[in-house]
Amino acid sequence: MANQQFDVVVIGGGPGGYIAAIRAAQLGFSTACIESEPYADPKGEVRLGGTCLNVGCIPSKALLRSSELFDEANHAFVMHGITAENVTMDVGTMVRRKDNIVTQLTSGIKGLFKKNKVSLLAGRGSFAGRENELWQIAVAGEIVAAKHVIVATGSSPRHLEGIPVDNKTICDNVGALALDAVPKRLGVIGAGVIGLELGSVWKRLGSDVTILEALPDFLAAADPAVAKEAWKTFTQKQGLKISLGVKINTVKQGKKGITIDYEVGDGTFKLECDKLIVSVGRVPNTAGLGCGKVGLKLDDRGRVEVNDYCQTNLENVWAVGDVIRGPMLAHKGMEEGVMVAELIAGQAGHVNYDAIPWVIYTHPEIAWVGKTETQLKNEGIEFKSGQIPFLANGRAMGQGDTTGFVKMLACAKTDRVLGVHVIGANASELISEAVTAMEFGAVAEDIARICHAHPTLSETMHEAALAVDKRPLHF
Repeated sequence: MANQQFDVVVIGGGPGGYIAAIRAAQLGFSTACIESEPYADPKGEVRLGGTCLNVGCIPSKALLRSSELFDEANHAFVMHGITAENVTMDVGTMVRRKDNIVTQLTSGIKGLFKKNKVSLLAGRGSFAGRENELWQIAVAGEIVAAKHVIVATGSSPRHLEGIPVDNKTICDNVGALALDAVPKRLGVIGAGVIGLELGSVWKRLGSDVTILEALPDFLAAADPAVAKEAWKTFTQKQGLKISLGVKINTVKQGKKGITIDYEVGDGTFKLECDKLIVSVGRVPNTAGLGCGKVGLKLDDRGRVEVNDYCQTNLENVWAVGDVIRGPMLAHKGMEEGVMVAELIAGQAGHVNYDAIPWVIYTHPEIAWVGKTETQLKNEGIEFKSGQIPFLANGRAMGQGDTTGFVKMLACAKTDRVLGVHVIGANASELISEAVTAMEFGAVAEDIARICHAHPTLSETMHEAALAVDKRPLHF
């Protein structure tokens, strides 16, 4: 017999899970959220927010900002007539600041649970069966029952065979966010989001960073023009050493550090480093969930199978976030969490997967939404393009940061915006205008007709829309 019964039980307290729980509670359902991971909580209590808040999105952005300020003090202040000498970085203080931000936000989610009357159940949740149309969920030696279950168990870093991660010398994202000193030589396997962001943090702080990427193309998911600009900026201007088409042969640890033997084409190479970050993607957390016990279907990559509305093959069982198909993005999981809660309530839940923004928080930032030029060509869609550099923007010049551009792609026949790609300062904020436009089916002319404040970086979005029809005003 179940110890407690709820309308909705969410398994997992990451972005998709805690948002789903809060929204379900707002809609009047008795709701519980199960979470087992304490992360680095000094009291050993479970922490909400998942990977994103605890060892991902939030702490990495804190370190990125600290490293950017250090870099500006050393290299950018002089253009403003500011002299800064003997600038140093206290890594311990930087890391403690990051930890304090994480603690504040995780505590805030617990406060939101109390405010919305969401019950937090500490422990690992798994399916135990079904009785009288109620799902039985095992957690901490007890059974809770629920009419609806939302699986939001997230993902874990993928490790490579033969490369043991100890999060001290060889690190995944967890260890890479907790380094207590700047490594003299840093190796990174994987030139994706995590590898580029964390590699750039330690490069700015003084580390000699080498990134090894298995794919032959750099930032293959991004628009080609963005990838080209990013490559030039990261390698030529910032000094990141990036090798593509790499095959790792061996990784050995010794008293003098780590030695990586690898191949590129017909050549063999050796990389010696003091610390190594492995950032080669993530895998869904479905082990131990009891999927086989109740017949919950998984795909060939271990993800929970769902339809367009995040429904699984089981009645009243849903799944959201990293544990299902689609990009492993926190905001994507959040949107799915809201959609599922509203569908349970009989409302018209909605996620437009064609308008999910992507962001890489390097400097310059990279952000995009919708189709790339390569995708449109491959799909045979006729399009027109407008691209405006930040070099032509007065606000960017005033800030002393003119790297990058805004590129807009629109349908050649209907003028509907099909994709927007930004590389430059504040790209993560600028992309929201494009997301809004695409969500409501806007055409490029709509953005061209909107009055943008002057002087702002957003004027570059306006100019790109004008450039789609070959009529920019400032370039």
